[in-house]
Amino acid sequence: MNIFITGGTGYIGRHLIPELLGRGHVVRALVREGSERKLAPNVLPVHGNALDASTFAADVAPSDTFIQLVGVAHPSPAKAQEFRSIDLVSIRESVKAASGASIRHFIYLSVAHPAPVMKPYVEVREEGERLLRESGIPSTFIRPWYVLGPSHYWPYAILPLYWLWSAIPSSRDTAQRLYPVKLAKVVQAIANAVENPTDSIRIVEAPEMRRSVAGYQLPEPADKPDRAPYSARLW
Repeated sequence: MNIFITGGTGYIGRHLIPELLGRGHVVRALVREGSERKLAPNVLPVHGNALDASTFAADVAPSDTFIQLVGVAHPSPAKAQEFRSIDLVSIRESVKAASGASIRHFIYLSVAHPAPVMKPYVEVREEGERLLRESGIPSTFIRPWYVLGPSHYWPYAILPLYWLWSAIPSSRDTAQRLYPVKLAKVVQAIANAVENPTDSIRIVEAPEMRRSVAGYQLPEPADKPDRAPYSARLW
């Protein structure tokens, strides 16, 4: 595939791009002037501003796959305004740039929802999904709740609580959907989505990501009116 990626120098992007290159894909990454040195070798830099489609829309072609990873680092309830001024604006501009271009598949790093906390963050990601649905671009929504990896290990301390939560039949689906996912699994899930494009809307939740292996065939389709296969029954 010929991939256009935003957020390629971030936490997930730094690990995803080498995986995509290793699988033989062409990767073009949106970066600000001077940030191209942060990219992996053999990535083609595209200079522009992720918050302004006019700075990069003309450079989306000839890519066929768009991956949106832009987001506020280390999300917390205190960053509600940043979610709207960065996360929401960037996905809106990316959808604008991808619409009418050569993109045949859009992959959006979203978040598991509904959830009992981080509601402003969830609302922004839901809005991003809505924009993609309305655009008509075939899209895959990758929905981890928390990604375990370098500098993101603290949730290991509360994993026993998730195990207990999963043992309760009435909350099992919710616990599985909000269970943290390892970085490598998220990377594999995105790479597998690249190689198995959908022609509608596909949702990949934590249970599918934890099963993800190189070459894994993602479920198709997983579109439901408002929620994914592992939807919550408590909230």
